[in-house]
Amino acid sequence: MPVRPNLKDIAQRAGVSTATVSRALSGSNLIAEATVDRIRAVADEFGYRPNVKARNFRTQKAMAVLIVVRDIGNPFYLEIFKGVERIARQAGYSVLMANTEGDEEREVEYFEMLSDGLADGMILMTGAVPETIRHRKGGCGNVVVALEMVEELTVPQILIDNEAAAFEAVNHLIALGHTRIAHIAGPIPEGMSLRRRKGYRLAMQRASLEIPDGYECQGSFNMQNGERCARALLDIEPRPTALFAASDEMAFGAIRHAYKRGLSVPRDLSVIGFDNIAFSEAFLPSLTTISQPRLDIGERAMSVLLDVINGKAVSGDPTVLPTELIVRESTAVPNPDHN
Repeated sequence: MPVRPNLKDIAQRAGVSTATVSRALSGSNLIAEATVDRIRAVADEFGYRPNVKARNFRTQKAMAVLIVVRDIGNPFYLEIFKGVERIARQAGYSVLMANTEGDEEREVEYFEMLSDGLADGMILMTGAVPETIRHRKGGCGNVVVALEMVEELTVPQILIDNEAAAFEAVNHLIALGHTRIAHIAGPIPEGMSLRRRKGYRLAMQRASLEIPDGYECQGSFNMQNGERCARALLDIEPRPTALFAASDEMAFGAIRHAYKRGLSVPRDLSVIGFDNIAFSEAFLPSLTTISQPRLDIGERAMSVLLDVINGKAVSGDPTVLPTELIVRESTAVPNPDHN
């Protein structure tokens, strides 16, 4: 049987101490980046794998973190997971994806996994904390919120400015000359949906544009709800010439319904989404959308969570990352025949 390489072997090859190797492979930021890279290269060369049972016993840690999402089937989360996993793996942690589907009992179970020591930390991306957990002493310990702000929760939060991003999306439609702009919102009263709707309303107000009755439709962040809302919105007279959907999947559903009605996008109807998921560029027509820095969100959230787990001081102010308007084929100037 081949002898399993250990920290001492790596230390001798890299020309450093065993303690330095241990710190580098555990994700410590006390070691110079060049030294960390050299140690990891040697570890890869040796095919080194940590003795997980021994390490967990020694550190009294599970060496696992939870990512809690509302719908594991949504492709939006994949890039965030990739960012989380990249940083977690470097620090020797495994990542467990937890799916709530809006079920509060399941949400409570995931927090209890954390309090029972089955995971060392949680990245929460549902925008909500169950009331029983909020009022439980230490219930939100070792938690970092990502994507969706949780009001009145004093934990690190890695976010985007949903209101400002929505404002920019609607302003793009206004700049093209659209005045009849409808909105397909996410589930109300969830915070993210409210903030995106607020950005829509503010852009319309600043441009002195009316929002007729029925020009707002709410659903869930999926294609079926986008199609359902488009059906209702395109029945209204005067018919909107543009739609701002609060997610790319809802935008896809809206475009699908427009085609069923014999409308052309963007000639007869401009559509803009939100998220810039991978399929947005491949969709026909390619989707104009707001891009979120999903990989960066995942990496930042996991880096901050490691600091929290290791007892380091972390700023209580939310970290707000920039978004970008990506203009593609699904938006254009309004068709003068429809004005």
